[in-house]
Amino acid sequence: MFQSQAIRRPLTRPMFLAAAVAAVALFAMPAPAADAAAPKKDIVDTAVAAGSFKTLATALTAAGLIETLKGKGPFTVFAPTDAAFAKLPAGTVEDLLKPENKAKLASILTYHVVAGNVKAADVVKLKEAKTVNGQSVKISVDGGKVKVDGANVVTTDIAATNGTIHVIDSVILPK
Repeated sequence: MFQSQAIRRPLTRPMFLAAAVAAVALFAMPAPAADAAAPKKDIVDTAVAAGSFKTLATALTAAGLIETLKGKGPFTVFAPTDAAFAKLPAGTVEDLLKPENKAKLASILTYHVVAGNVKAADVVKLKEAKTVNGQSVKISVDGGKVKVDGANVVTTDIAATNGTIHVIDSVILPK
């Protein structure tokens, strides 16, 4: 029968120090977060923080939709950038922001919102999606490029605590 015998060596000071440093480093490391990539802001705050959605934020405020899009959701927003709003005919945005046009503005903005959390991988499988305003947007994919009612989707899957933002390069208008 074979019996193992451990070889005993005296623990030298350098070996002890190395072991102590390794133990301290191991226990001093922070525990990994459950989901380090988890979003921390809702759709509105995420868009505002991006800095390129100032017109959208102003329009959401004028239409009384801020609290809705800060709500539980989930929502998918096809968000036009400031440059997208700038493509509209001169005076259009200013006219829509007037209090007497609040309902029209809300209709346009809710046409950019789909109930549910629809990621890009799911969007490309759709031909259309029903928006919160009740109408459907047409979705097309051509050469790997996704369009929503003719607007190009330029950035996808921006995660928020209550849904997803897909950035588009034009304002889409309900029929």
